[in-house]
Amino acid sequence: MPKYKYVLFDLDGTLDDPFEGITKSVVHAMKKFGVDADSKSLGCFIGPPLAESFTKYFGLSEDEAKTAVEYYREYYRPTGIFEVKIYDGIPELLEKLKNAGCELILATSKPIVFADMILERYDLKKYFSATFGSELDGTRVKKAEVIDYAHEKYPFDKSCAVMVGDRRHDVEGAHQCGIPCIGVTFGYGDRTEHEECGADFIACSVSELEAFLI
Repeated sequence: MPKYKYVLFDLDGTLDDPFEGITKSVVHAMKKFGVDADSKSLGCFIGPPLAESFTKYFGLSEDEAKTAVEYYREYYRPTGIFEVKIYDGIPELLEKLKNAGCELILATSKPIVFADMILERYDLKKYFSATFGSELDGTRVKKAEVIDYAHEKYPFDKSCAVMVGDRRHDVEGAHQCGIPCIGVTFGYGDRTEHEECGADFIACSVSELEAFLI
């Protein structure tokens, strides 16, 4: 018996590990600015909105960050998008949740056009009742905006819903929308991050996540 009727999932760092594709895309973008970035140190770009991260970690202005996102997509769109690894156990978890009667909803800050392509490539789209994300122009990059938009377009009972994500943005966004959030530590956020932002439950593995949801 599922604990929640509606389960909202983040994508990067929650369903998949996008490290290779995202970090190579950041390296490509920063080369255009004459900066040799070390891909090994760029895991911080996974989760938060891209423009925000370019400003925070490379000191780019708002306009420069927008340009950096365009450069990023020069590599990401044709190549980096599929340089991901689906976490072990995720397809099985999604299938079990769907079979148990849950309605699964994708709520990602990634542009939805890219998110849908990833789900389709790795045969995960079939598990989701609806998918929502940002737009290429930067609309809805904050997690609360994505969740609110999802609720508007696919009305669900918030009292029977939960968000699952790996970063504080997922937890804080869900709480702003009146939804509890499970923080997972097999992605790019650790237990300390989730505890500090008040995650309602912390799962250290896909199996632990499954045990909590079902």
